[in-house]
Amino acid sequence: MIGFINLHKPIGITSHDCVYKVRRFLKLKRVGHGGTLDPKASGVLPIAVGGATRLLSYLPHTKTYQALIRFGVVTTTDDLEGEIVSQRSAKHLTSQEIPPYLKRFIGKITQTPPAYSAISVDGVRLYERARKGEVVDVPTRQVDIHSIEVVNWSSGQFPELEVKIACGSGTYIRSIARDLGQLLEVGATLAGLIRLESGGFSLQESLTLEELNQQIAQETFSLIPPEMALSHLQKITLCDLEAERFSQGQKISLIETIPIESIQVHSSKGFLGIGESCQMLLSPKIVLV
Repeated sequence: MIGFINLHKPIGITSHDCVYKVRRFLKLKRVGHGGTLDPKASGVLPIAVGGATRLLSYLPHTKTYQALIRFGVVTTTDDLEGEIVSQRSAKHLTSQEIPPYLKRFIGKITQTPPAYSAISVDGVRLYERARKGEVVDVPTRQVDIHSIEVVNWSSGQFPELEVKIACGSGTYIRSIARDLGQLLEVGATLAGLIRLESGGFSLQESLTLEELNQQIAQETFSLIPPEMALSHLQKITLCDLEAERFSQGQKISLIETIPIESIQVHSSKGFLGIGESCQMLLSPKIVLV
């Protein structure tokens, strides 16, 4: 079995828990996921099965989230899972004040991930260091925020802002919530998160764990083929002799230069893997057949 599953991760379990359940449903060991979701977050979790685990990094990198930001509350984890560090009224805030500050997050920005995150420093996860009470300088990173759209505003003692965020890989929505609160000088934390899109998959077309298990039991389940999940990549079809050479790890001469590095490679029998073009040569990068 080779392919992908567009899984709807529920709130309350980890991404690894989802992988474990899929392994049990399919009775396969080779299952992986792309783009970790926090336990308190729900939404799209791309799952790769079989040889497709080697293709996860080639899925589209853009992600879309719907986030709920609560003002006036600061926590240790930058979301509601952590301990409250400070809490004060922010009822003076209005929805009209927010958009100019959101614009500061658009584009390529430098972001400091939460102290409680899975990033490794000297081989140790930051959340492990934080739980031990260690003070660590969290390394900053460059992230790309494509757009932030206001969805809803709820006024009150601790007003809440709902936004839709399109961004690149590696972006921490918790950090956006924290930094927005700092800019407004009231503090803020992430109160809810749903991933609407990831890896080219959308929430509307996703399967819950229950639906997946039911389809498998009814023998109506089918994996998303690699060529469909990788449809954003240019495709090249080799003749049988070239396909055999490619599958053996040999480079293939191209008739013309292809100005794109990563390419879907096919034969008359179907998907072969991923190749990289350079100077009119196609080099095997990942061979699945």
